[in-house]
Amino acid sequence: MQQSAAEQAKPAAGVRQAAVIGSGTMGRGIAQVLSAAKVRTRLYDVDPAAVTRGLAAVRENLDQGLAKGKVTTATRDNVLACLSGAADLAQALAGVQVVIEAVPEDLELKRRLFADLGARLGADVLLATNTSSLSVTRIAEACPHPSRVVGMHFFNPVHIMKLCEVVRGAQSSQDSVQRALELARRMGKEPIDVKDSPGFASSRLGLAIGLEAMRMAEEGVAGVEDIDKAMVLGYGFPMGPLKLTDLVGLDVRLAIAEHLERELGPRFSPPRLLRDKVARGELGQKSGRGFYDWSAQA
Repeated sequence: MQQSAAEQAKPAAGVRQAAVIGSGTMGRGIAQVLSAAKVRTRLYDVDPAAVTRGLAAVRENLDQGLAKGKVTTATRDNVLACLSGAADLAQALAGVQVVIEAVPEDLELKRRLFADLGARLGADVLLATNTSSLSVTRIAEACPHPSRVVGMHFFNPVHIMKLCEVVRGAQSSQDSVQRALELARRMGKEPIDVKDSPGFASSRLGLAIGLEAMRMAEEGVAGVEDIDKAMVLGYGFPMGPLKLTDLVGLDVRLAIAEHLERELGPRFSPPRLLRDKVARGELGQKSGRGFYDWSAQA
């Protein structure tokens, strides 16, 4: 779980109850690390079956960690005791001090959600979006009391990756930013404080490398595995940019690239190779094929 015994022994500062909206890969991962920080967490999704799948995935993840000796029985049981699903949004939000949103990367969808959350919850409830590239300022504009809205951008797999970008929207208060930074630390993360800008720090840098790796593959500069090996062995990356793209999802990276192209110009124009793979349904690990063949793991 990447947390010290001291971190596991105390709750996240000022937060006893949280809700995570969206139970896909990121949402359930965020819910898991919140629960590991002894925050009672409700996982909600508009699709009840997705909540069931999300909770099952957390249990499976913990059981795998237990089998590998990376998670203790007590830790697994404590996480599961703190985590539950919610049948409706009102139930998910009851008594919360923080809500973290992890719905699809659609600006209008997020704006509608934050408008609803802001109307339902008091001004003291911290509202965070897990967006990887959309404007936190634009999302917050739809919400009453936008000063309590921040970005908390986690990375997949959430229970392993140490980084959390805390993103300041134009109206984010210093108190809200500090609360988010502290919550991230209590979740076992190393947060960075980032100004709201297209792609923030991580997506902008990571995507630039990933898109160039795709162009190199497209031009036949080297094979996919050799391009990845160059960055792993030559620059100390833990994983090559093309394999990472498979884990993130080619569709996700395409959407981010299109957004950054609109915001920052043609240097983020998606390569034809990426567009073609997404059109064929080659989305990476989740579809069984991307730049690599993942079918044996399906």
